[in-house]
Amino acid sequence: MSARALLAVLPCFLALGACDGPWNDPYPATDRTANTLYSAFSERPKHLDPVQSYSSNEITFTAQIYAPPLQYHYLKRPFELMPQSAIEVPTPRYLDTAGRTLPADAPEAAIAVSVYEIRLKPGMRYQPHPAFARRPDGTLRYMNLTRADLAGVFELSDLSEVGTREVRAEDFVYQIKRLAHPRLHSPIFGLMADYIVGLKAYGAALQAFDVELAKQGRKEAWIDLREHSLQGVEVVDDLTFRVTLQGRYPQFVYWLAMPFFAPIPHEVDRFYAQPGLIEKNITLDWYPVGSGPYMLSVNDPNRQMVLERNPNFYGETYPEVGEAVDRADGLLEDAGKPIPFIDRAVYSLEKEQIPYWNKFLQGWYDASGISSDAFDQAVQVGGGGQVMLTQEMRDKGIDLKTAVAPSTFYMGFNMLDPVVGGESERSRKLRRAISIAVDYEEFVTIFTNGRGIAAHGPIPPGIFGYRDGPSGINPYVYDWANGQPRRKSIDEARRLMEEAGYRNGNDDETGVPLVLYLDATARGPDDKARLDWLRKQFAKLDVNLVVRATDYNRFQEKVRKGNAQIFYWGWNADYPDPENFLFLLHGAQGKVQFHGENAANWVNTEFDRLFERMKNMDNGPERQQIIDQMVEIARRDAPWLWGLHPKEYGLAHTWVHNRKPNQIANNLLKYQRIDPQLRAQLRQRWNPPVLWPIAALVGGVAAFAALTVLTYRRRERSTGRGTVAAEA
Repeated sequence: MSARALLAVLPCFLALGACDGPWNDPYPATDRTANTLYSAFSERPKHLDPVQSYSSNEITFTAQIYAPPLQYHYLKRPFELMPQSAIEVPTPRYLDTAGRTLPADAPEAAIAVSVYEIRLKPGMRYQPHPAFARRPDGTLRYMNLTRADLAGVFELSDLSEVGTREVRAEDFVYQIKRLAHPRLHSPIFGLMADYIVGLKAYGAALQAFDVELAKQGRKEAWIDLREHSLQGVEVVDDLTFRVTLQGRYPQFVYWLAMPFFAPIPHEVDRFYAQPGLIEKNITLDWYPVGSGPYMLSVNDPNRQMVLERNPNFYGETYPEVGEAVDRADGLLEDAGKPIPFIDRAVYSLEKEQIPYWNKFLQGWYDASGISSDAFDQAVQVGGGGQVMLTQEMRDKGIDLKTAVAPSTFYMGFNMLDPVVGGESERSRKLRRAISIAVDYEEFVTIFTNGRGIAAHGPIPPGIFGYRDGPSGINPYVYDWANGQPRRKSIDEARRLMEEAGYRNGNDDETGVPLVLYLDATARGPDDKARLDWLRKQFAKLDVNLVVRATDYNRFQEKVRKGNAQIFYWGWNADYPDPENFLFLLHGAQGKVQFHGENAANWVNTEFDRLFERMKNMDNGPERQQIIDQMVEIARRDAPWLWGLHPKEYGLAHTWVHNRKPNQIANNLLKYQRIDPQLRAQLRQRWNPPVLWPIAALVGGVAAFAALTVLTYRRRERSTGRGTVAAEA
């Protein structure tokens, strides 16, 4: 580059240095002060259809899009249900076998059915969507599309006309019917079929109908669920529907707060059932349709997902009451104001924690968890055990929120596997030996910086049924010593291995070394370290652990088909009741046989019998006693290696308001508020342009250019003098 060119370019660099906004801003300059929240996700969601979606990485989106009848109060603790699409939280009406109304305190044995009548708010409308678009004559614009009609259509936005309509009771009934749809395989169908009157028979009838369609060569034909009546679910009027359950099931109201029970209009179901759209992956699983505060405007899970305000959403306001500390924490400053506050939420794919953390510190993400690598940079523990932010975080105005999560992470043994599964004493002792060897106290110290407690059973702290102290330990893995649980020695684990026929890690019958296989998800260096640690734990027993790492969607598929021998998984509470954890071990929820949530496929007749007694009971001493018996059975059989119950630490920048941890609710985006102007100012301050490399480059090239020019001129002078002398 010539000196002249450098001089021409230099003003451009200087102009950049004076420009408005950081040079490294990853977002468009037009969005610098936009009312947009920035966050990230690490695993692409597999399902966005509310009848199939049941993973935490999916409900991040579905909970903002769909509006089921109920929701949890954002601020109150203990967790309290409140209306969302419904006018009120429904109270069941109990009937006996003769159809007579029973009192609310009637004994469970006398209750034949429970009737829930849900009344809806008027005026709710769906997001704008092509499924509702109509021609001037009133017919639906985009139905019966041919492949020729779809020649230029590659994504939903290519269908430019949109419409909407009011939410009606029939839409909630339609969605409940979809739980039994033979082509959808809802994960809660088995559970709900035990309660909703006629749902099991309805599923069988739909299955038979679908088979008949296939025989007629119409296997892709849309099944209009309105033409198939469901005994236990009915429309009362445009804004009221009724659900009848077998017996008594008080937890049903919790399910009414989940997207499974959000409304889906028949127009949407029919629209997405068109073969031409399915071929182009234009489905409800990819393009959800809801009546909630937000709608998904961008679905590019390999890069970015974007939620935008639903222009048709209205009627909700920010809570006016909460806990005693909420007012002091500024969480009631927006009391009574219409929500949502944020216009747009951008979620970028971040597979590794370190880039996410660095971008959070620069202000490009509004909130963050704390990875193990960043823990010491973010948090310090005082002499009394109190947790506080480091000075660096406080200087940035970052806020820390902590809470015990109603969650459990565990290592499951596939009970269908011939080595680690089954009911034999041999496999049971093998599972117990592994449970002792895998030191979760060490895991919590190394990988979570103490943010968790080793689990002794499936129920986490804060949920009824959890026991602390000596009565709460797992006696097959721990002893109680010096006022605390102490993990049994590795010698005890080796003794169990010998009794199981695996002396020194070799099968006594064949002499072949024991090799076990663990399926887990893995995204980056943190996961590799954890998996290496697990291999070392198994090596204590001379067992070779082979880790089969994969992405989350592939992992789910392997577990669903029973192709995993040992797997690492977790569960976040859907609702604050022990049934929501114990059902993960209920035989009728077997993943392979029933497509339920019992991923270990464990079946124990006595556990299942006690579960049926416990599940519908009110909390009290009798229920606690039954839970204790169930947990003892599970500990003895060890279908899980009881892992840990996590503690959550969340950080948010000073421009983020109304952020309170809520481990049960998921529709939290609508309550949060940001200050875009303050964010822009702090981003500018935290990301100053680094000009010295440019200056050094310009100076170096300029010096080189000057030296080149000087050398050239000297050579020219020297050549000129020689020529004159020769001529003379």
